[in-house]
Amino acid sequence: MRFIFYILCLFCFFQVTIANYCFENHIPKTKNLKFKTKNENPKLCKNVIGILNPQTNLNENYIFDQSLYQLKVCELPQVKFWRSIMNLSQDSAILCFHDNREIIQKIAILDWNSKSDSLKKIYKDSVRVIKKIDTNNRILITSGKKFFYDFEKTSKNFHQGINCFVANGVDPWYAQAILLIESPNKLQKSSAGAYGSFQLMKSVAKKFGLKVNKNIDERADFEKSAFAASGLIKKICIPNTIKLLDSLQIQNYDQEDLWFKLLVMHVYHAGAYNVEKALFTFNPKQGNMNLIFSLWQTQTNRFKSASQNYSQLILAAMLEMNDHRNLLYDTN
Repeated sequence: MRFIFYILCLFCFFQVTIANYCFENHIPKTKNLKFKTKNENPKLCKNVIGILNPQTNLNENYIFDQSLYQLKVCELPQVKFWRSIMNLSQDSAILCFHDNREIIQKIAILDWNSKSDSLKKIYKDSVRVIKKIDTNNRILITSGKKFFYDFEKTSKNFHQGINCFVANGVDPWYAQAILLIESPNKLQKSSAGAYGSFQLMKSVAKKFGLKVNKNIDERADFEKSAFAASGLIKKICIPNTIKLLDSLQIQNYDQEDLWFKLLVMHVYHAGAYNVEKALFTFNPKQGNMNLIFSLWQTQTNRFKSASQNYSQLILAAMLEMNDHRNLLYDTN
């Protein structure tokens, strides 16, 4: 009995300690979590926790990145905007300023489309005057994407994706980031020809050993696609990111920093050449989140809106997924 009492005391102390830590650091509390450790490569699993899936009653791997809260990215207007879009039905939209994605108003698409072009212009001009915004600052309309960002569906792939990346010696943070925003609701092919859960181009898939021809497309095979994506990040994206930073004479950085990972993801999405062109338009002198924020405001011939938005979407989706996990457990 005394042994059981000691165990219960230790358990209660652990729970209180975690709760206080989360409160003090503005990190949302997550039930049923247990930090993951792997003897073979504990560094890769720094952000991996085990969460009990109430539907299967199994402990599954999940990435919980505390730096999102320590850096307060949830307060950024760009992140707030995309989180709103991820929770908005496709018959609604949000008007926002192009430069910083500050939300102006939520609207019904049918109502907006029913207005004449002249009325739309008058409305936009009046908003700029009230907000004291430069007339060159465009006002954009973006429809809701709740149908696309199916967090419950895509989260079912996290466990396998994380394990595949770790097995290939790649930080599993990248696996969850890609799965959250590339094909979170279903397998689909992009206008550029990328396909599968990790949205791999045909040439990239073949380079990493996948069969892609008229009879078979192994990009639809989750495990094979995951190993190809992790190989792409390990052998091409990270080395090219390091080369980019070397060319800018940026040194003494940590590859585990959030800004570095986001930069790698920009390379994954847009390609090293296009990211390089964008970086050299403002020549950053330090490696930090300001480098990423500057990329959000930078456009070149092949680094446009979709490229700017890529890391914004990752941050928004990760925060939304954390909240979704908490809500899921609170309602079961």
